[in-house]
Amino acid sequence: MTSKSSATTTAGPPLSTSRAGIAWGLLGVLAFSFTVPLTRNAVQSGQMSPLFVGSARAVVAAAIAAIALAVGRQRRPRGRQWFGVIVVAAGAVLGFPLLTSFALTEAPASHGAVVIALLPAATAVVSVLRTRERPGRAFWAAAGAGAIAAVVFAVIQNGGLGRMHAADGLLFAAVVVCAIAYAEGGVLARSLGSWQTISWALVVAAPVMLVLTCAAVLEQPPSGTSGQWLCFAYLGVVSMFLGFVAWYRGLAIGPLAQVSQVQLGQPVMSICWAALILHERITWATAVGGIAVVCCALIAVRSRNSRRTT
Repeated sequence: MTSKSSATTTAGPPLSTSRAGIAWGLLGVLAFSFTVPLTRNAVQSGQMSPLFVGSARAVVAAAIAAIALAVGRQRRPRGRQWFGVIVVAAGAVLGFPLLTSFALTEAPASHGAVVIALLPAATAVVSVLRTRERPGRAFWAAAGAGAIAAVVFAVIQNGGLGRMHAADGLLFAAVVVCAIAYAEGGVLARSLGSWQTISWALVVAAPVMLVLTCAAVLEQPPSGTSGQWLCFAYLGVVSMFLGFVAWYRGLAIGPLAQVSQVQLGQPVMSICWAALILHERITWATAVGGIAVVCCALIAVRSRNSRRTT
């Protein structure tokens, strides 16, 4: 839910200055926006364990990625590129799906969407540290304010600091590991290719995810309604693979700064889907928290992009 981040960079000039990049980016974000509510729908009944949903969806995506790499005759990573692939696999393929799957057994999808809205700003921070850039004070202020807004939102919605759920810790951990993976993936994509980066990460993580899937099936054989299985299929085919193809295509076409900011609309979409699909009640805290986090992320991304282009 790779680098679909607003902090991702790619090598070389954009392929075009037309609106095609924005259109592909929107398509990718639209695909990703269903991830949180559909994960919540798959795990909330208890018929599918979060371990199964988080790991098996990566196995499905890895099978598709392996076919795509073979058909496209893509070259294997070389040398230090393998380190980058492993980092992406650990964060985006293993860490984020598993952490969010466990978190969403307790937290509502709208709550998770607000916390995860911190991801663009978090990825921008990690990317800055990774590439040793020196953005201005506005960037750091906005990124810090976004983190504070996300924490305050979680505290208020849970009824106080003493009532913070373990789910919130899992969601914040998911943001951290995914931000690291996205930043590393953005650097790796310059030399390895965009969709190829996530594809190789999926393939590398496949043995671990397959073992986890088998363990989950042995511990609790998955079952569910046809709707829940459709949600799972979407997570494996679209959220973990096809969405990335569209997103990376948009970033490659460019302009990068404009396309990357499209992701800031993802949490808003996710909250809307949570209300429409799961019939969750959107409280004032959810609305205000989501707006605050998205605005801080927007300021952080814009200040970093303007700094880089001056």
